Amino acid sequence: MICFFANHPTAANLLMVGLMLAGFFVLPTMKRETMPEIDKFEVQVSVLYSGAATAEVEDSICLPLEEATDGIPFILERRCEAKDNFGVMTLKMQEAGNMGQFLADVESAVDAIDSLPAEIERPVIEELGRTQPVVSVALSADLPLTQLNQLAEHYRRELLRHPLIPIVKISGFSDHQLQVEISDHNLRQYGLSVADLAAIIDKQAIDMPAGKVTAPDREYQVRFSEKRHTAAELEELVVVKGRGGAEVRLGDIATIHDSFEKEEEKITFDGQRAALLVVRKNSVDDSLRVLEAVREFVKSENAKLPDEMRLVLTQDSASIVADRLRMIITNAWQGLILVALTLYLFFSGRYVFWVVMGLPVSFLGAFAVITALGVSINMISLVGLLIAIGILMDDAIVLSESIATEYRDGRTPLQAVVVGTKRVARGVLSSFITTVVVFSGLAFIKGDMGQVLKVLPIVLISVLVVSLIEAFLILPAHLRHALSHKEVIPAWKVSFAQRFEWLRECVGRIADKAVEYRYVFVGGVVGLFFITVSLLPAGIVKFQGFPTLEGDLLQARILMPQGTSLEEMEKLLDYQKRALYRAVDQLSEREVAPLIEHISVTYGVNGDAFESGAHVATINADLLAAEIRHTSINELRQAWDNTAGDVPGAIAILYKEPSPGPAGRAIYLRLAGLDIDQLKGISIRLQNWLQRYEGVVNVLDDLRPGKPQLTVRMREGVYASGIDASVVAHQLRAAYQGTEIDEVQYQGETYEIRVRLDEQSRSALSRFDELVIIHPETRQRVPLLAIADIEMHRDYARLQRVNGERVVTVFADVFTERANTSEILLDTQQNFFAPLEKEFPSLRVTMKGEIENSLVTGLSMGKALLIGAIGIYLLLSLQFRSYTEPVIVMMAIPLALIGVVWGHIIMGQNMTMPSMMGFVSLTGIVVNDSILLVEFVKLRVRKGMDVHTAASQASRDRFRAIFLTSLTTVAGLLPLMFETSLQAQILIPLVTSIVFGISSSTVLILLVLPALYGILKDFGLTERIQEPLDGLPEDIAASTT
Repeated sequence: MICFFANHPTAANLLMVGLMLAGFFVLPTMKRETMPEIDKFEVQVSVLYSGAATAEVEDSICLPLEEATDGIPFILERRCEAKDNFGVMTLKMQEAGNMGQFLADVESAVDAIDSLPAEIERPVIEELGRTQPVVSVALSADLPLTQLNQLAEHYRRELLRHPLIPIVKISGFSDHQLQVEISDHNLRQYGLSVADLAAIIDKQAIDMPAGKVTAPDREYQVRFSEKRHTAAELEELVVVKGRGGAEVRLGDIATIHDSFEKEEEKITFDGQRAALLVVRKNSVDDSLRVLEAVREFVKSENAKLPDEMRLVLTQDSASIVADRLRMIITNAWQGLILVALTLYLFFSGRYVFWVVMGLPVSFLGAFAVITALGVSINMISLVGLLIAIGILMDDAIVLSESIATEYRDGRTPLQAVVVGTKRVARGVLSSFITTVVVFSGLAFIKGDMGQVLKVLPIVLISVLVVSLIEAFLILPAHLRHALSHKEVIPAWKVSFAQRFEWLRECVGRIADKAVEYRYVFVGGVVGLFFITVSLLPAGIVKFQGFPTLEGDLLQARILMPQGTSLEEMEKLLDYQKRALYRAVDQLSEREVAPLIEHISVTYGVNGDAFESGAHVATINADLLAAEIRHTSINELRQAWDNTAGDVPGAIAILYKEPSPGPAGRAIYLRLAGLDIDQLKGISIRLQNWLQRYEGVVNVLDDLRPGKPQLTVRMREGVYASGIDASVVAHQLRAAYQGTEIDEVQYQGETYEIRVRLDEQSRSALSRFDELVIIHPETRQRVPLLAIADIEMHRDYARLQRVNGERVVTVFADVFTERANTSEILLDTQQNFFAPLEKEFPSLRVTMKGEIENSLVTGLSMGKALLIGAIGIYLLLSLQFRSYTEPVIVMMAIPLALIGVVWGHIIMGQNMTMPSMMGFVSLTGIVVNDSILLVEFVKLRVRKGMDVHTAASQASRDRFRAIFLTSLTTVAGLLPLMFETSLQAQILIPLVTSIVFGISSSTVLILLVLPALYGILKDFGLTERIQEPLDGLPEDIAASTT
């Protein structure tokens, strides 16, 4: 096969073009994103129970759901959240489960429940994480709210007509309603209850088919239509008839409003009331294509709109994807140029061209493979390509030098490429297999961070598979043509070769000394290794789960006590926005454009409060793009916090980015095992403890008092009068919660028709006990206070249950520049929880978030590394026919850790999960270098050289190949390591591990391994290398020296 492709005039080029075309064909269809998509493995069951308090939701919704879902296979955790009007259960599946079957099991279990209240709406069951935000379109105009909503609905439909825009939701409005409101005075005057009035309206709101009329010449459909669609039509509805034929219409006794259910559910954009069109994508969609489609739509529509009405893009989470990918690609080109220049120092121009051409060929071919495996174009996959440069160059250098050696020995170009390729085929295949063994285990690491990082080994394996084809079938044919052209070697190259030969000899002499003083030298390196490792538990090198990824959106999440009015919230929001602008003024001098592009306020929403209402809100600040701004989000966040200061009465104001990233919340502590009041007391103590640490911010728990609650209980003896609890409960619910009569479609919009007491009657607490209850039989009017006792108490606003028991969770964020999460939690465990457990022996504390995610991913990564190491040992033991010599090769792995740790110290970086992935990725490269070094020792010994001399000579023989492999790897990654963009901070720890790890292992492999080999000789463990290895070519050395 090698001879055929090398000798055929077109075969190699056709194969090369085929691989490149495969990549070019799939590239336009590949999904682009910042990070690989994280599967949540979660199913959510949402149940709306209007009017129910938190405790009632817990008893009526959470407990039946927990009982029904017992025994579903592959459940990892069940969380049920109970709050006013709403219950939500989230079931997390083990990663080993099948989501389709898991979802079906949950649906079957919920459908089988027969104990849920009749008043609930149908449970909604959905898989979480299937859609992601792309961008929002703010529509601001000086219009009545109903017209603004209609205009937003028009634009939503127009956006959805575009084939590239899959999901559009309108935000900024609650349910559109026709609200029929009646005073308690009018109810008493006409002897009605709200429920009675609702029933009267419902009986007349009929729209139904009534059959057909068949005439001799045609057929007619008959339809009865009395449904009212507008406030004016409802006002004309007759609701009361007098004995003398008089009629009372609905408009005479009630007021009909065409408005929205909740005033506090609104959005302002740059100070003006707005509608927000939230554009999302499915998992299979490309965010940049969706964004471009939205941009084109907004541009074309704005050209038609008057000046006072605009569509503006906001909360753009897709543009930053393009910025980040552009940054990686720029660094990749710079790295490729450095690699080419590096190789040009050692090879001719034609040689370098064809060797480097193997990179784009392998990369494009790999794109076809990773697309089939479901991998997208993202920061991790692109960095995987950069890491692959060193491995690819190692194989290319071995092949090229082997072919060049054969050509210098007098063979024809064709003979040289065939013989040279075959002679190193076994070594290249061995390196390929060991590398794949290492990376295969990493492709199955677990956890959220594991889902992000496992893309790296998948990309590397794909590139290696394609590069193997390129190295054996394409590269030899091209090198044959390169050898046919004589090139004059410039004088500077001759001079460089002489200097490099001097460097090689210097390293050889140092290796001689290392072998001579092998015990001292190896002991010193082992000591350095233990000193290096000790820096980790000592805290000198700190650990952080995942580096912070700089975004373009900063939020202030505001939580006030329940019962805070909308007017109070609006005043606080104005103050916070002014504080933000003052903070921006302090930082704007170093920016080339305004730091804040837009500010929007979402009322009734706070992602950390788990509550809704007038007491919560979120300020969203769209920032200047991270690629061009010089102010980090943490700087602006701290400046905003300092400028705003403490706000009297506020429970919490959290300044933060919208999402915590793959690592999860920095501090996420779950308390369980005690009653809820005890857990609340411990939570308060824990929050005070955490606030003592510098750098810990946004400390909050998820248990807070709710609104005051009026509890109505029937008095003794009332049932005998003919009024039962059902009558009172339904009339109370109708009066204060309201009764939904119907949903109607009108002008393309869905309306609810709801009847309730008017605002004055609802809001007057003094009138509550005077509410008139209508006797169901006699129609007499009975005051509520005459038949019921009323008590006032206060419940919790939200209750969280995990795996069947109540819990309280404490959250906090950590400024990584000023504090370390692991150190804080270790100190908290030792000095807060340890004494506390003596006071509360049954207290259980679970650390979630960053700590748990790091542990899950770290353990699976360690397991993958162990499996890979065992696989390498078995392969090497088979190849070397020895049990001890593979240990020498594998010593390169811990030697690389020395460079990894000291590299992080030099670069001022924390160790992270990407750092660990970079270290594990190194094993494939450094082990390959060690394999051939050991083979060189064995080759020299078989030729009669003593072991000690052969060990040091092997460093000279293999120096050029090891040096070139390391140098090309470092050159490819060097631009990214020194990238100053805020976007690169997540990748720099990974690159630091590889660059410093391979640099240190290069030096130590050339020196430590010969010394170790000498020690093995001293203990009589190298005798077997005198035996010839069947089938092992003795001229491996000649092909690579």
